Amino acid sequence: MSIETLGEAAQDQGGCDRWTLQWTPIVAGALAACAASSIMITFGAAVGLGVSSTSPTWRDASVMLSVLSGIFLILQSLISFGCGGYLAGRSRVPYGEAVTDDAANRDGLHGVTSWALAIILGTALAALVAFAAGRPSSLTQPATMTEPSVLSYEIDHLFRSARQLPAIDQAPLRSEAARILMMSSSHSGISADDRAHLVRLVTATTGLAAPDAEHRVDTVIADSRTAISHARASGIILAFSVAAALLFGAVAAWAGAEAGGGHRNGAPLSEWMTHANRFNRRSSSWQRSPTRRR
Repeated sequence: MSIETLGEAAQDQGGCDRWTLQWTPIVAGALAACAASSIMITFGAAVGLGVSSTSPTWRDASVMLSVLSGIFLILQSLISFGCGGYLAGRSRVPYGEAVTDDAANRDGLHGVTSWALAIILGTALAALVAFAAGRPSSLTQPATMTEPSVLSYEIDHLFRSARQLPAIDQAPLRSEAARILMMSSSHSGISADDRAHLVRLVTATTGLAAPDAEHRVDTVIADSRTAISHARASGIILAFSVAAALLFGAVAAWAGAEAGGGHRNGAPLSEWMTHANRFNRRSSSWQRSPTRRR
């Protein structure tokens, strides 16, 4: 009765209010989408379906794993945003309109708005977590360490030594070596002067002979080029997967909101929703069976 009263009151306010957004179902749908997406992304990361990783073993990941991770990201977007859109459309108070295409479009508009709000909330939460995790502390790397994490293993290999190293701060040397190694993926590559400088650094730091230092520098340059190439490919796959997931999520939110609005207006449930109620019907009939026997 209250829904009908609200619908009649909104209808009497004028035709322009028919497209007014109702923020309660939008916020509810956005929160539901964020919750479902967080659960599925956490589950995917737990089973290894992560598009990127800070672990050095990610460099050995196959292309198929990257593709499967991207597909999983798209599927979780379809499910989470579809559920959020369905909730937004199902809980929207109708403005007294009949079941027409105009009503379906209004439901879809609420679903897409819920999708947009969920993206904003998810982005803000991710930025907050990244900011909190990136603040330097006694448990994380110091603020002076500027070497890229993608080349940490290669830099460790570059300055590895069998002798006891002097008690000096190697952060500036590692940062300088990292900036030089980052040039290994460029078109021109590392210049002869930079290579000779790396050889001198390795010789002075580790005590290796010049031929051994040159061999180590060449090996690290090749490994750095491979690591940077894998990191770049992982970044491209991640960016494409996220963009595709967000676009498909908008479609899922619109379709879910239309389905929710249709079920709100009395449309029959989908076949899979009907099958989901079999257990409840069997449970209720089992509870009524002793009464019938009496």
